[in-house]
Amino acid sequence: MSSLPSNLMAAMLLLPLIGAGIIAAAPRLLAKHIAVGSSLAVFAISIMLAWQFPEWTSGRFWPNNSASELALGVSFTLGIDSVSLLLILLTTFLTPLALLGSYTSVAHREREFYAWFLVLLSAMLLAFMARDVIAFYVGYEFTIVPMLFLIAIFGGDNRRYAAIKFFVFTFVASVITLSGLIYVAAARAQTGLPWSFGLAELQSFAQSNDFSDTQRYWVFVAMMIGFCVKVPFFPVHSWLPLAHDQAPTGGSVILAGTLLKLGTYGIYRVALPMAPGAAVEIAPLLITFCIIAIVAISLVCFAQKDVKRLVAYSSVSHMGVAMLGMLALNPVGVSGSVLYMINHGLSTGALFLCIGMMYERYHTKDMDKLGGLAKKMPIWAFFMVFFTMTSVGLPGLNGFVSEVMCLLGAFSARPSTALEWPGLIGPRWMLIAGVGSVIFGALYMLYMVGRVVWGPLKEPGHGHGHGHESSHGHAHAGGHDNHGLPPDLSAREVVTLAPIAALCLFLGVQPWYVLDAIGPSATTTIAAYPEAVKNYLRTQQEAEAAKGSLAGETTPEITVSPDATSATGGRISSLSDGSATSHLPISSATATP
Repeated sequence: MSSLPSNLMAAMLLLPLIGAGIIAAAPRLLAKHIAVGSSLAVFAISIMLAWQFPEWTSGRFWPNNSASELALGVSFTLGIDSVSLLLILLTTFLTPLALLGSYTSVAHREREFYAWFLVLLSAMLLAFMARDVIAFYVGYEFTIVPMLFLIAIFGGDNRRYAAIKFFVFTFVASVITLSGLIYVAAARAQTGLPWSFGLAELQSFAQSNDFSDTQRYWVFVAMMIGFCVKVPFFPVHSWLPLAHDQAPTGGSVILAGTLLKLGTYGIYRVALPMAPGAAVEIAPLLITFCIIAIVAISLVCFAQKDVKRLVAYSSVSHMGVAMLGMLALNPVGVSGSVLYMINHGLSTGALFLCIGMMYERYHTKDMDKLGGLAKKMPIWAFFMVFFTMTSVGLPGLNGFVSEVMCLLGAFSARPSTALEWPGLIGPRWMLIAGVGSVIFGALYMLYMVGRVVWGPLKEPGHGHGHGHESSHGHAHAGGHDNHGLPPDLSAREVVTLAPIAALCLFLGVQPWYVLDAIGPSATTTIAAYPEAVKNYLRTQQEAEAAKGSLAGETTPEITVSPDATSATGGRISSLSDGSATSHLPISSATATP
């Protein structure tokens, strides 16, 4: 049985590369069809893998067999748990849709575009499947190469600068992460154990007495530098809005939909389980950056006049919410964070598709030049408004549940050793983050929709096209006949957007299927954190007591036990000891590590 999942995963990695090789030798006009066919085949295999997967609610990896060593402890070991499989499904679901949405927007060097896209798909899947840190790093890092070429060749007028900035930020930071992982492997080998880069082996050693607290601290810092840039995390986020703005539509869809999730996945899968004590020590600084990102970047969105750049900046704020949920270090927050990754990929990826479809017809993304497009493009307007509602977290759509869980996790993460799942955030900081994400987020997104979709019809003048299509000499008629496109969405474009809309609606109404799968994995990932947080709080209390003693003062015992209040319609209830337990249908909500 173990050979079946290994064969399916190997096929998913190889098929895109085979497709890219066929594209290189095929006629130019067949390139896009080969790419879509290859990506659909990979999606079909991922569905087969999900159907065979037996560990949806156990939190275990499958298959759990070891691979033969290649050299110096490096092995090519593939394995998935429920979270990695969900992200694989997200990747294989969005890729053919992004390719289908690029049929008319890419009219030059098509073989290169579609071949690089398939290589990018294979690299992302390897990162999600790898159980060896070197294999993970190869997939994680190699995603930079195809995305670099997609931006540099097919991007806008400022594409080269955007590509270089993207490369420098992500590559340099990733090398620092690799150095931290190699350091752990080397330290393990120095104790007499054989060289190994297995993720489980390195995490086990990093938590042992053979690895000091100082070593754990700096290794965690090294890992977070690379992962935070990929998220992207404030204040190392400045490469993302420019990359989105200059990238072709398909590149933006995958960049927002799955490529950014490699950063949050790296934190979830590699960094958090490796050094719980160090993570708790650094968590207050990271939480501060999350809240700044949520609030400050939301304010930056109000100043944007370019629709695509506004949505790009909103991604920074949204990923701040996802990271805040993860840093709550409790099952509700972490489960909400993983669900937020999926929902953000769907909603924001779909918004970039809608913006790209509008851009193909008007050759501008400037809100000062566009308005009232619902009069000319009612079908497009429906999808644009729908996906905006998913992005702002309208109840009944996918964004609502994950955003509420992230904020609820932050609310429950109070600094009290009496709690089963203590944390370092609490209601006050959750309120500030909630204002930035819920209120500000709704305001700037609805303001954008109000200007572009509603109101008097406003269209740019003839012959004033600009952007990545104009830089390659595409026809700019100023009307609606560019690339043979109809005034409103074509059947191909509706087929591209409709599956995402259906999935957003399903996850908004029935998120429990996904949450039941996420919960056990989340519990396993943060199993060591209740004790780590309690030790940190005790250390802080002792330091305060010692400080008071030196000052000749009598310092009362520090206890933090604010009343836990009911939230979300009774789904979170208060316990008599001041802790909070969740009645969400995920086993992790009440599990004791």
